[in-house]
Amino acid sequence: MVVFLLAIGAACCLGLGFVLQQQAAQRAPRADLLHWRLLLDLLRMPQWLLGTAFMVCGLALSALALDKGEVSLVEPLLATNLLFAMALARILTRQSLGRSGWFGVLLLAAGVTAFIVAGQPQGGGPEAGALRHWLTVGIVVGLTVLLVSTARRMPLLEEATLLALAAGLLYGLQDALTRTVAQRLDDHGVGEVLRTWEPYAVLAAGVVGLLLVQSAFEAAPLRMSLPALTAAQPLTGIACAVAFLGDRLRVTPGALAWEAVGLVGIVVGVVVIGRHPAMPGSGPGADTGTGPDPGSGSGSGSPSGSGTETGHGPDGPADPGTGTGTGTGR
Repeated sequence: MVVFLLAIGAACCLGLGFVLQQQAAQRAPRADLLHWRLLLDLLRMPQWLLGTAFMVCGLALSALALDKGEVSLVEPLLATNLLFAMALARILTRQSLGRSGWFGVLLLAAGVTAFIVAGQPQGGGPEAGALRHWLTVGIVVGLTVLLVSTARRMPLLEEATLLALAAGLLYGLQDALTRTVAQRLDDHGVGEVLRTWEPYAVLAAGVVGLLLVQSAFEAAPLRMSLPALTAAQPLTGIACAVAFLGDRLRVTPGALAWEAVGLVGIVVGVVVIGRHPAMPGSGPGADTGTGPDPGSGSGSGSPSGSGTETGHGPDGPADPGTGTGTGTGR
């Protein structure tokens, strides 16, 4: 019960933090995409700092949950962060859930329940040797590099999705390594832990993942990034836990079938919720616009109905174009 409450609390904080961070990141200069100066610019935004505070609280709670429970149990529960993100987004956009929203909510909840009940995840198995550790880490890092390289050649919407997938891979690996660090901290103390590579890998994965996810938030509306992030993280975390932490799932044919159904339900539910109109940027015409620093226009007209309009860029009168308007005088 404690693990469940910690994981749900972490999901709540993460969901709220993601929404606040995305609203701030979309105002960052487009040239900051995938550059470290993006984080420096975001540090000047109070809304992003508040979102980061929620995210840090979520990470702390998830670390406690991972210390007390198996990764394969905690990760599906963390996927519910999208529900809390949607709740905050609904407040911001003043849109109701509707049939599609409730369908996504129920599907995600059913998927999490089916996976946990069928798999009955438990630890206690022997940890893998160093070779399997490094092989698993290498595969995850290699896939992350491939996704980022591919994303840089894609349009912004697709780039956001691929960057979020890459961040999800790193966060899943980070969760598994956090469990390793927590176990060694309990058994051997701080001094022994600091002489191993895992805590530094946790830090590196967190920092790089933060840059990737903030770049995804900047590049496109939240619905293009958060579903991919939310789906990739638990799947990667579970795979890593089984690969080198000794976590075990039931492997009877019936259990495997329901585990697969649960995972599919989690992924599809995440996608359905992420595309719901209540998510920021999901409404009609959300994918069009002038970018994070849209220009403003001023116009003047005569009572006879003719007028001129001059555009101004974000830094002053850049005169990107002129237009004519018609109207009716009184």
